[in-house]
Amino acid sequence: MRRHTLALAALLCVFALVAPEVATAHGLGGIRDLPVPGWLFLVGGGTVLVVSFLALGVLWHEPRLHVNAGAAAPAWLQRVALSRVLRLLLRLVSLGVFLLVWSAAAFGTERASQNLAPTFVYVVFWVGMAVTVVLLGNVWAVLDPWRTVADAAAWAIGRLGYRREPRAYPRELGIWPAAGLLLMFTTLELVYHDPANPRVLAVAIFVYSALTWSGMALFGRRVWARNGDGFAVYFDFLSRVSLFGTREREGRTEVAIRQPLSKLAEIERRPGVVAFFAIMLGTVAFDGVSRSSWWLERTYDIQTSFADPETADRVVMLVNLTALVTAVLFVAGVYTAAVKVAERVIGGGVSLAGVFVFSLVPIAFVYALSHYFSLLVVQGQFAIPLVSDPFGRGWNVLGTDGFEPKLEVLSPNMTWYVQVAALVLGHVAALVVAHDRAVANAPTPSVALRTQYAMLALMILYTVGGMWLLSIG
Repeated sequence: MRRHTLALAALLCVFALVAPEVATAHGLGGIRDLPVPGWLFLVGGGTVLVVSFLALGVLWHEPRLHVNAGAAAPAWLQRVALSRVLRLLLRLVSLGVFLLVWSAAAFGTERASQNLAPTFVYVVFWVGMAVTVVLLGNVWAVLDPWRTVADAAAWAIGRLGYRREPRAYPRELGIWPAAGLLLMFTTLELVYHDPANPRVLAVAIFVYSALTWSGMALFGRRVWARNGDGFAVYFDFLSRVSLFGTREREGRTEVAIRQPLSKLAEIERRPGVVAFFAIMLGTVAFDGVSRSSWWLERTYDIQTSFADPETADRVVMLVNLTALVTAVLFVAGVYTAAVKVAERVIGGGVSLAGVFVFSLVPIAFVYALSHYFSLLVVQGQFAIPLVSDPFGRGWNVLGTDGFEPKLEVLSPNMTWYVQVAALVLGHVAALVVAHDRAVANAPTPSVALRTQYAMLALMILYTVGGMWLLSIG
């Protein structure tokens, strides 16, 4: 173990020698006026992972994460969380918000800054819901407006006496449909030249709705939500980090306060799961690159080389799409390589891709949180006045039109510290999950530790790479 750890430490030192020049070239430290050189954060993050790895090797010799471990929530919380009246009320409110946002996108002003839809979709929904499910559990399963409409339609059709059995969902399809829908959304957000255009959002919501409802009608509402709905799968995966969840006990559902990280101990072998996580991580990584001054200069050079603006936009979108797909393939490739190393160490033809995949959940969350933290806190405030005037018509329905967002609520240093802390803690949590799963599947603790050398290198790569991406933004 010592030999391999020293090798990894040496690699970390090599990166440290290169990182200062790269980071400084993109302004790390110059913008934030950090108390120490920026590259020390990169080295420090990797060092924390190495120390954590050594501690796990010494102290963690048997699996300690168990999927249903935890205690039942207090009786009052059970009554509130499982209340049918509350669930119905939340579903109706969520459906009302969904219809309002789509209506604003389709019929409101075309100025994105005065229309509720762009801020709600990209900030309140996409970032805010991710934080919510991590804190409270998978509340999206209740709030999902697509599921609400499908349930209501099924109830109404049933009342008319029509019954139809859904088709059997092909096992080989796995969660590939969900991965495809998630990629479509992130491509709109990160590749399309005008993603905040309300009319474009209205079309995107319509297309996503049509595909989702078609899948539910064909294969059943629960089956499609679990396998084909990109948002449902995404929020379900993130909610596994939460301390709150539900479980079946003696034929009834109860709310549980989970053992930390225990839900990540499940094995996930559905086809497409690695691709799904690669999209979760790779798209955020591309977002970091695409916001860097270097990338913006390259795309500007491309745009100015074409006389026709529409042609320039198409070429830039093609370049961005190629880079986004490359980032996704890179994430999938390095994870697969790390798993293959672990499989060779254990031997016996064992497959570990589905065993370690949930160790990527904390990484996916902290990547999203670190990249979009300031967006949620600052840009999210603009939803307050917009909710009183969602169509941009000069209304003041809720009396919030005069609210002034506090743009200085976050200092650059505070944002940076939150980002770094989130990245490091998230990767340590991922290392814990991966080590626990290795101990559970390897014949001896020493073999389990050897399987984790490649995973440690992967975590260092993700941590240092994530901080570097933040530094160049």
